[in-house]
Amino acid sequence: FFFDQRPSATTCNDQCPPSSTLLTTKENERTMARRYDSSTTTFSPEGRLHQVEYAIEAINNAGTSVGILARDGVVMASERKVTSGLLAPARTSEKTYKLCPHATCTVAGLTADANILIDQARLRAGRYAYQYQEPIPIENLVEHVCNYKQAYTQYGGLRPFGVAFLFAGYDEQHGFQLYQSDPSGNYSGWKATVIGANNQAGKSLLKADYGKKSEGDDEMKTDDNDASEEIEMPDVAEALRLAVKVLNKTMDGAVASADKLELFTMSLDDQGNCVHKILNAKEAEVVIKEVEAETATSGDT
Repeated sequence: FFFDQRPSATTCNDQCPPSSTLLTTKENERTMARRYDSSTTTFSPEGRLHQVEYAIEAINNAGTSVGILARDGVVMASERKVTSGLLAPARTSEKTYKLCPHATCTVAGLTADANILIDQARLRAGRYAYQYQEPIPIENLVEHVCNYKQAYTQYGGLRPFGVAFLFAGYDEQHGFQLYQSDPSGNYSGWKATVIGANNQAGKSLLKADYGKKSEGDDEMKTDDNDASEEIEMPDVAEALRLAVKVLNKTMDGAVASADKLELFTMSLDDQGNCVHKILNAKEAEVVIKEVEAETATSGDT
């Protein structure tokens, strides 16, 4: 008979490797992420697509954009990031793009990626109008762009689009609408939202200041039908001031000025046609001064 002379697992203190050489839980997670973050088509064991998450993280470092739904229109405000004073001023907006007579979008992320999707949206809107002889519904247009974005997360050899959109539009069925989309291809309708850098701080301010809350509610509720009746939507002028307040909070202490902000409004004229307007420097400065005066008054009280 031969007896096993090896020490048992409970008595191998001298022979077991020290604990410092063992991978910790965080290191295991990092190692696991490295195995799956090179592919957009492979789920990690946790059910995550790391490349899509990295694309969303890239957008969180982009210039902030705010969208606010008003009673009589839609307001979108964006932060202009000037990288160099030697750059020639842009002839057209680099943040806001008109898709068709009744739809516009604001971009946060890689502008080159956004141009591809904007062309797709304009093509879809034109083909729909040619085929059906009526303007495309806003959600139909948003869904088409998001389906195109989702395809780039499902097929090999492609990478997700590093851009998020705020879509603003008007149609006869649902009136003014505001949608947000991200690189995963998901989209959702909002009354007010923020994308880009410091978006959580901006959303917190919107929750507190957008509409009116009933007494006893700690948070604005937007999911219940009863709650939607309690919220009084602002008009375009009020929404502009609220958008500037949000950008003041998300711009990391930078002083708001007309050359650092881009303010856009969509409303209807007397004939029922959509009017797209980007405020010029003088008009933007007036809104900024109104916000500063309002902030100073509230601070004194």
